[in-house]
Amino acid sequence: MGLVLFRRNKRKVELTPLGEQYLVSIKYALDEIEIATKRLTANPESDIITISVAPNFLTRWLMPRMQRFQEKYPDVELQITASTGLIDFNKSNTDMAIYFGSGDWHDIDVHFLRNVLLVPVCSPSLLGSRPLNTPEDLRKHTLIQVSTRLYEWPEWLQLAGVEKSGFGRGLQLSSSQLATAAAQEGLGVALADSTLTSREINEGKLVMPFNLMLDTHKSFYLVHQKNRLLTYGMQAFKDWVIDEMHKSCV
Repeated sequence: MGLVLFRRNKRKVELTPLGEQYLVSIKYALDEIEIATKRLTANPESDIITISVAPNFLTRWLMPRMQRFQEKYPDVELQITASTGLIDFNKSNTDMAIYFGSGDWHDIDVHFLRNVLLVPVCSPSLLGSRPLNTPEDLRKHTLIQVSTRLYEWPEWLQLAGVEKSGFGRGLQLSSSQLATAAAQEGLGVALADSTLTSREINEGKLVMPFNLMLDTHKSFYLVHQKNRLLTYGMQAFKDWVIDEMHKSCV
């Protein structure tokens, strides 16, 4: 190009101002080439996969079942990160992710896992002096809400035929994971996914005073880069998580 982009000094190479300006412009393209090359040369028999999972799903559903996966696929190594954000698979080394939402994401392959149904849960200790015999009894308790989904309790109360007025301010937390943990500590009644809290309910750490379920019209999905050839490890995890999810919903 007839331009000086870098200068060689005694033991190092330094970019010129023009070189620095040029690097800013082409860095994205270079990153794209690097990632595309890695994916092109990746071994389809690879037994190491990187997965991004929503924290609540990870701690309450996936982790308690991880031993089953390891027993079935001892030759596959999972590298798991907790994340609530969307992954740009074209720029990330993440192989697969589990999303919560409506399934309307573009430019990725989406595999349905299960619908999300919410039920009231609380600590057994909470019911000692203030039993929950009918949904109207919720007026005597603190309603724990997820701050980004304040519409869920009003929708459940409407489904139960309970007038929404007359309830206290309640308690707001930033995630479903925190809301469920607060309910387990006896701080109030939370709406939680019926499958994700099944272990705590079975162990008696949480109780489900009412079996009325609110359909959120959202679901969990397994996603990955569009049209990507699945490696052995990716196919193994996909088959296993779909099968396990089906079993937990039966």
